[in-house]
Amino acid sequence: MTGNPAYRSGLDKNQANYAPLTPLTFIERAAYVYPDRLAVVHGAHRKTWRETYARCRRLASALARRGIGKNDTVAVMAPNIPAIYEAHFGVPMSGAVLNTLNTRLDAETIAFMLRHGGARVLITDREFSATVEKALALLDRKPIVIDIDDPEYQDGKLVGETTYEDFLLEGDPDYAWQNPADEWDAITLSYTSGTTGDPKGVVYHHRGAYLNAISNIVSWDMKQHAVYLWTLPMFHCNGWCFPWSVAERAGTNVCLRRVDAKLALDLIRAEKVTHMCGAPIVYAVLVNAPAELRAGIDHVVAGQVAGAAPPAALIEGAEQAGFELTHVYGLTENYGPASVCAKHDEWASLPLEQRAELNSRQGVRAPMQEAMVVLDPETMQPVPWDGATMGEIMFRGNITMKGYLSNPASTAKAFEGGWFHTGDLAVVYPDGYVKIRDRSKDIIISGGENISSIEVEEALYRHPAVMSVAVVAKPDEKWGETPCAFIELRPGMIATPEELTIFCRARMAHYKVPRRFEFRELPKTSTGKIQKFALRDVAKAL
Repeated sequence: MTGNPAYRSGLDKNQANYAPLTPLTFIERAAYVYPDRLAVVHGAHRKTWRETYARCRRLASALARRGIGKNDTVAVMAPNIPAIYEAHFGVPMSGAVLNTLNTRLDAETIAFMLRHGGARVLITDREFSATVEKALALLDRKPIVIDIDDPEYQDGKLVGETTYEDFLLEGDPDYAWQNPADEWDAITLSYTSGTTGDPKGVVYHHRGAYLNAISNIVSWDMKQHAVYLWTLPMFHCNGWCFPWSVAERAGTNVCLRRVDAKLALDLIRAEKVTHMCGAPIVYAVLVNAPAELRAGIDHVVAGQVAGAAPPAALIEGAEQAGFELTHVYGLTENYGPASVCAKHDEWASLPLEQRAELNSRQGVRAPMQEAMVVLDPETMQPVPWDGATMGEIMFRGNITMKGYLSNPASTAKAFEGGWFHTGDLAVVYPDGYVKIRDRSKDIIISGGENISSIEVEEALYRHPAVMSVAVVAKPDEKWGETPCAFIELRPGMIATPEELTIFCRARMAHYKVPRRFEFRELPKTSTGKIQKFALRDVAKAL
């Protein structure tokens, strides 16, 4: 053994020099340093960091008094409102794991997630009462149900045993919560879109959530006291970890129940919004809004965009409308943005078309991620930086999930060779920047949401007139991509696009339903496999 032996003894971790990383400390510090700064805005609800921290502690305390503790799951079904923001702190303060549910999903899928995740508590907004009631009816063991009775929403009904506000009154605003004993402890559970069957439960740890929250700030140069507009769903990768980022900046969370051009632009104007995130469609809605709706907005809004590369027309329109876009990339398994198309000053002087091409790339690893590479998935060797040779994007580092809940086989497969395999096929340009060229498993990204072509095909195969079906992505100016279904009917049978649309809507979330149906004989290989690559070219020309 070589080296100075003094470094090997007497220098151990102890309470004075080591603490597990957790983003929960961000809100405690915000409330301590900036107690009277505005933290959350939602209609008449305007709370400071002192008040928001107290509400989070009440939530943690109320959960603990109901017997909820370490590694228990607390699910939330809500839009971007104060309750779901507070849950990002209050739930893990109790030691429990936060499971934010995609509000666009059907009752069967929600029931699967509640059952698989073992949710002991469900906090749900009245807007989704119909879906939640159906989901609960499918469960043998039902969670404690708490209703969010949001005064900004009047429809739906209450389906739980108490309201969220009353539940908070059960808790102590001075609750002495504890940091996790181990930063590797689970903090959240997020489900994938089920691209290869049932959704998989992605588990985040406190360390990764802390580091990605900081990574967001560093990669974006996010200023202190930023005013953040919540257009990106907090159910999606925990809002890319921005609930914790905004707390660290002691910023202001401006809530928005739904993406609406007038509502969003009114809030940008009134609250002086400085930052927001979303899919290209979100920015398209704002950029294409009537000019009078943007009147009076005289400041630049920094925007992160992901889900699909922003087209040149959107970048140009965004600049003219006062939005400065930064392209990021990642998956649920990577806490949201694990890479960023880091800009260079000299790009600003380039022609728009060239600038848009550079900014549309998936870019380079985020500051707190160890590595992002493009490897040949067979040899696990790096592809040349020639902008042409395709390989698979892979990540390694702290901004990578713990694994899939109760699914060791899928976890092991995802981490084969010591890398997280994204399934996205890409090239590397001579400057080291990555750009996706294709997506394995034929995932369709529509409005920032992943749609499994297999799931849609399976639904259509249930129709008695359908013999063969292939679903591929069709380019769409508004949504980025939409599903396009190619149908080969059984001999002597007929079906119409209207009929198949109704059929699909009864079996899946409406955003997954194909926008176009084409009836034809499907191209197949000699073994009978449908040649989707040929159909993708057809869809582009439709």
